This record gives sequence, structure tokens and C-alpha cells, in this order.
Amino acid sequence: MRRAPPPLPFRCSCVLLVLLVLAFRPWSASGRASPSSPLASPVAEHVRAATAVDAAAGAANGTTSFAPAAPAPPPVVIIVERRHHFHRELVIASALASVAIVAIILSTFYAWVLWRRSRRLPNGKVYRSSDTARGIMLVPILSKFSSFKTSRKGLVAMIEYPVLEAATGKFSESNVLGVGGFGCVYKAVFDGGVTAAVKRLEGGGPECEKEFENELDLLGRIRHPNIVSLLGFCVHEGNHYIVYELMEKGSLETQLHGPSHGSALSWHIRMKIALDMARGLEYLHEHCSPPVIHRDLKSSNILLDSDFNAKISDFGLAVTSGNIDKGSMNLSGTLGYVAPEYLLDGKLTEKSDVYAFGVVLLELLMGRKPVEKMSQTQCQSIVTWAMPQLTDRSKLPNIVDPVIRDTMDPKHLYQVAAVAVLCVQPEPSYRPLITDVLHSLVPLVPVELGGTLRVAEPPSPNLKHSPC
Repeated sequence: MRRAPPPLPFRCSCVLLVLLVLAFRPWSASGRASPSSPLASPVAEHVRAATAVDAAAGAANGTTSFAPAAPAPPPVVIIVERRHHFHRELVIASALASVAIVAIILSTFYAWVLWRRSRRLPNGKVYRSSDTARGIMLVPILSKFSSFKTSRKGLVAMIEYPVLEAATGKFSESNVLGVGGFGCVYKAVFDGGVTAAVKRLEGGGPECEKEFENELDLLGRIRHPNIVSLLGFCVHEGNHYIVYELMEKGSLETQLHGPSHGSALSWHIRMKIALDMARGLEYLHEHCSPPVIHRDLKSSNILLDSDFNAKISDFGLAVTSGNIDKGSMNLSGTLGYVAPEYLLDGKLTEKSDVYAFGVVLLELLMGRKPVEKMSQTQCQSIVTWAMPQLTDRSKLPNIVDPVIRDTMDPKHLYQVAAVAVLCVQPEPSYRPLITDVLHSLVPLVPVELGGTLRVAEPPSPNLKHSPC
């Protein structure tokens, strides 16, 4: 593929820079006066005149004088000063330098304007990304395509639609990874075998646009091992696409309630997943400024990689705690995971995420869905059904998922049940902070699976200018 020629401002700057260098080249000049130099001619004329007078006098007397000639005056070396020439050259060089500097400044400004335009979203907002990028290596992806337009500080890219279409087999049904209320998720294989997940948002209108921008803005600045990494985005003919890192094991919901019914999830793996969730939530609540409330935490939004490392995804409904307006914010979430105070009164805090975390913890413990249909007109939540038995040690083992019932330590079971009961308390003030939950779960996970407190956390992003 031919490399595109450099932009016109860049070429003009190079030409002016060459002229500037030429202007300051040293000028060669001789320091000796030539015989015909106007400064040396009076001396020569004086000597010739004196010789002519002596010769004429001798001829008049009839004698030829052979008197020794007067000694020649010492050679006079006259340095021709070219100050007026140097002054003219200095003026020319200064003018060229001024023109070059102005041209470079204008070219830089022009390039900056073009760069800003290339990073604008359809509604005119400028997309920003974080200073660092962790998680999977994104450089191999970005180096494959000339169509990527990367941002200045991060590796989030705007991807052209033909690239996505080719990577997903024109969004073939054979590449569908999952389907939800938001749309479909497709597996994408880019050149070089690099894989990713592409979420195509269904529908349109202001709400879809807002969720799309919200997710780009938040995930573009948040980097944590337990939060899914955003790779890129695309807007084509009114449709919105978001590209994430591929999580090979799919969602926790599929693992628990799919065909395998949790058979791949041992007790320790389930506790590891719970610990990873707590770490991701703790980062959102305690290390982001202002804190981020996910608002739609559920098992389908917990993604698992090939080693069952869990990552929180889907930030379309997330809000920052400093931008919560009950009057303008619609009630959002998923039935069974929504905290009572948010459902009844619209009150939203970090404790709302803690409630949803407790529901997912019950799913891990019992292998049941958050809401189960009792009859054609009646449903029952896992919290309502399990609460009386969670507080009775004699009944607790009977509600545990049969897949893990015989492989766990009873002491650990009681501790997990106690944490879950606290998280799903109807009164928000009775629920623990997610940091306390994290510390309670660490001893339940083997060290080789990550059961240790992490000393270092990624840099905290400043989300004060978040649009949500």
C-alpha cells in the first residue's frame, strides 16, 4: 500500500526550514585589498606622480638622474570591512526566520485542528481516552490496520466499518456470541488472527446514543484488570458498534444457567469470580473520582476469560455519583438485581451495586436464576426465596448448588452466606461497603487463584467531566 504524501503544511514548513538554514550560511570574503581597490588607489597615484615630476626635472637640466629611488613605503594592508554587507544579510536572514517560525506555528495549529476533527463523535463531542492502557495487548491490533485513527493518550481507536464487516464475516450468525436487550455480540477475527468481540447496538434514538457515548467515555478512561477493555468503536449509517477484548468463556450467566449448568465452575472458581467482581466494583466505588455506579450489575455482564478471570462489562447505564438527578434519570436495571430503594424511590447509591453483587453471589452459591417463574402470573426472586434458609445453618446446605455441594468447606459456606445476606439487606445503610466484602472473600480463594490483597492499583481516573 502506497504511503500517503505528507500534508501540505508539513511540506511548506520543510521548505521554509531549508531557506532558513541557507540564510545563515557563512559568506566567504577576502581580507586583502586588490590593486584596483578604491581605498588603495590614492597611494599608488601619489607614487606615480612623484616619479613623473623627478623625471621631468632631470630632462630639463639635461641630466639624467640616477639617484637612488626613495624607499618604497611599507606595504599597506587594508582590511575591507563589509559591515554594510553583513547588515543586509542579517536583515534577510531575520526576515526568513520570522516567516519560517510563523509558518511552523500555523502548520502546527492546522494539524491540531485536523486531529481534533478526527476524534469527534457524531454529535460533535470530542472523544478522550486514558493515559495508560492495561489488559490485553492492543498494539498488535492497531498495527494491522491503517484505518485505525488512534487517540493521543490511549489505544482506543475509531474503526472503519468495512474492517468490522470483514472481521465478523459480514456479521454472520455463525459468529454470534450472545444476544441481549442491547443487541448482538459477534466474534471478530482481524488480520493476523487477532480476535475481539463486537457489540452492535440495536435501535436508535437519544437513549441509544446516550448509552453509546456513556460507555465510550467511561471505558475509554477506566483501566483495571477486572473491568473489560475497550478496543474501539464505529458509527455507520446510524448504527453503533463497540469493540471489546474477547472473553473466551463468555458470560457468567451462560456458564451457570446454560447447557453446562455450572459444571465447569468449582467452588474455588466461583469464589475467585466473586472476588474479581468485588475488586472491579471496589475500583469503581473507591478509586474513581467521582465514584462510578454501574447500575446494571448482573451475571450476564460478568465476562470470563480462558482462565476464568472475571471482568465487569456493559457500562451503558453507569453514572457517576456526582451526576445523579432523580428527576431526569429513568429507572433502569434488570428485574431481580435492582435494589428496593432504587425501584421504589429512585434512590441510587454505591449500595445499589452492592445489592446486585449480593444477588450474583447467591447465583454462584445456589446455581439458581435471580427470578424464577412460579406460575403464569407469579414470579419469585432468589432473595425472597433464599433469605429464611440462608440464616438457618441446618437448612443452608440443602439450597447449595449440587455441583459444588460436596467440594466446599462448611465454614466457608457459612461465611459466604453471611456476606450475601448482608449485601441484600432491604435497608441500604445495613449493607457493607464493597471494600469490606472484598476483605471477607480474600481468605476463601487460594493464593494461586488470586486470593491475596493487591497492594498496587491502577491510576485513578478523573471522571469529573463525564457526560453521564
